[in-house]
Amino acid sequence: MLTIRKACADDYERIMEIYRYAQDFMIATGNPTQWGHFNPTPGMIQEDISLNRCHAVCDESGIHGVFALFSGEEPTYTCIENGSWLNDEPYMTIHRMAGDGQVSGIFRFSADYVRTLTDNIRIDTHENNHVMQSLAEKNGFKKCGIIYLRNGSPRIAYHWVSQGTVLR
Repeated sequence: MLTIRKACADDYERIMEIYRYAQDFMIATGNPTQWGHFNPTPGMIQEDISLNRCHAVCDESGIHGVFALFSGEEPTYTCIENGSWLNDEPYMTIHRMAGDGQVSGIFRFSADYVRTLTDNIRIDTHENNHVMQSLAEKNGFKKCGIIYLRNGSPRIAYHWVSQGTVLR
């Protein structure tokens, strides 16, 4: 059975193994530039852990997935092109989601967990990350447009809102 908990400093090495697996997987499946072997950086992960935004997806044998969860406005989401967000209500953002390839359902389980915390979730991904695009859409996220990271790199933006939440 999967569970989610906040990651701690003792989890760092395992989390970095999972990110390395995800980097290799993305490169092998036609997405070599989103993360390459340089992103996320060790400093980003250490900061995610220290600020309690890094979440570990675990079962009885250990950690199999990881994601960072941000609350509040994401600065790169202020401007969206070729579309619009579903609403302007407060939201949480899932970043840096990765799995170790040993357990299926990491995205669905993580998204379901975040749905217990908020009625609005946003996520973005690279145009070549077809796996993440498919997972987002299969799990009820709507494609909303294009956002740009701080470095100017475009990302496909997705938004999920619970039923009954005010839409534009």
